[in-house]
Amino acid sequence: MRVYLVALLATWGVCLALPQEEIEAKEYLENLNKELAKRSNVEIEAMWNYGSNITAENERKKNEVSAELAKFKKEVARDTAKYQWRSFQSEDLRRQFKALNKLGYAALPEADFAELLQSISSMETNYAKVKICDYKDKAKCDLALEPEIEDVISKSRDHEKLAYFWREFYDKAGTPMRTQFERYVELNTKAAKLNSYVRYRLRKHYGESVVSETGPIPMHLLGNLWAQQWSMIADIVSPFPEKPMVDISGEMQKQGYTALKMFQIADDFFTSMNLTKLPQSFWEKSIIEKPTDGRDLVCHASAWDFYLVDDVRSKQCTLVLQDQLFTIHHELGHIQYFLQYQHQPFVYRNGANPGFHEAVGDVLALSVSTPKHLEKIGLLKDYVRDEETRINQLFLAALDKIVFLPFAFTMDKYRWSLFRGEVDKANWNCAFWKLRAEYSGIEPPVVRSEKDFDPPAKYHVSADYEYLRYLVSFIIQFQFHKSACIKAGQYEANNAELPLDNCDIYGSTEVGAAFHKMLSMGSSKPWPDALEAFSGERIMSGKAIAEYFEPLRVWLEAENIKNNVHIGWTTSDKCVSS
Repeated sequence: MRVYLVALLATWGVCLALPQEEIEAKEYLENLNKELAKRSNVEIEAMWNYGSNITAENERKKNEVSAELAKFKKEVARDTAKYQWRSFQSEDLRRQFKALNKLGYAALPEADFAELLQSISSMETNYAKVKICDYKDKAKCDLALEPEIEDVISKSRDHEKLAYFWREFYDKAGTPMRTQFERYVELNTKAAKLNSYVRYRLRKHYGESVVSETGPIPMHLLGNLWAQQWSMIADIVSPFPEKPMVDISGEMQKQGYTALKMFQIADDFFTSMNLTKLPQSFWEKSIIEKPTDGRDLVCHASAWDFYLVDDVRSKQCTLVLQDQLFTIHHELGHIQYFLQYQHQPFVYRNGANPGFHEAVGDVLALSVSTPKHLEKIGLLKDYVRDEETRINQLFLAALDKIVFLPFAFTMDKYRWSLFRGEVDKANWNCAFWKLRAEYSGIEPPVVRSEKDFDPPAKYHVSADYEYLRYLVSFIIQFQFHKSACIKAGQYEANNAELPLDNCDIYGSTEVGAAFHKMLSMGSSKPWPDALEAFSGERIMSGKAIAEYFEPLRVWLEAENIKNNVHIGWTTSDKCVSS
């Protein structure tokens, strides 16, 4: 009854004085949030230094600082016990105290925590330093993942060369890390129908000896080392190959685009909606091109919040390519989130949930990738949009967005199965490939066994990033996109002139206001409140992504019937248990 009356009086605008204990707790939290922000800044600086220059000394400093912060957080959790915070009147105070008691890895004993950090660092360092030998010139052994290996995987159509590069990368990025990964799993546990059509087209291109009619697709043919997105092979699988695909890489290079210009264009998109412009310190401190001084660094595109005012940065070895322009918009989505909630207490300086953080920039990327927007900024010329080019464009998007869903699902499903002890150690590698085959319909190009170990060949596995956020993001970004397009007057369900897949929200201050309302909340409210602030809805739904791809679904269904395409796939035999 007391809680009900408090809520009722608050609704009427009656200001209630907090009990003395809550007043003291509020002051305690204000000081603690400042201290946590200061200490976290020191940790992020150490992580940035390591990620930007991988040396033994930088690794040692990073782990040392992280261990100190974990120790402090454990002391904080013990200190909060002096407050009876679960019975506080203030919902905000209860939420902050609850967050401070979620220790994660910091709950481990100091020795275990230090060993966990070392295991993760070892995997991340190995991943970043992988070099392999050239396909023909075995004396040239300085080929790195970015850009050389990824360039071959995305562009070559020689299946034997692709298999060589795939095997060499997985053997060096994954297998040597099995011992560290085993310990990581132990410590972590202790702490807490597009596919069938693509296979049909690939079989026509490579022949039956390379691609089976009914089996999983050999993944090295899909233009991506991990087969997580397949858009790089659009040239050989697009529905209407005689019609031009949207590819602005050549035009960007022709117009003299640089990494700096690509970031400036992305910044302009945010400011066009009256959102926050990137601070000057971003340009001074970020790494947006691969350094030429020979150092090893983590090239994987990333966004960084240093928990000070306006200290936000990106790190990316940018190439002047279409997909990298979209990646930049994604990363600046994280940066915009950081800037919008930086006024919040440290404990709330996070996304409403991790999926929200990943989705923000992708909402902009959905607009940036439309013919409408690319024509507007002068990167797409003489493009005729008809039903066939529309299907091509939707197909290209699906090769990224739909294909990614089962991949994202299996990444964490695999790790969770190990954390729960559901897979015997003797079968860890084959369990990974079994999931990839079951959910994505792909298999490795060569036979793997338990002598190999392939999961750490994915950066997020080596660097200990949970993957569920991306699964949530790839669904909810379309929910955000649909809502934003309606707000911008760019989408009407029954208007062929305003389809969802050619909506451009550039310049819409109404959409910008909705983003500000949601992003500035940080994690101060439950995520349904943040979703409602943007879209008026409180439930995550897959309806919008289904609506976006509906024209493609109808076309694919008819095309598969017309060509008598086999639906589904047989079990893979490309991993042999001991």
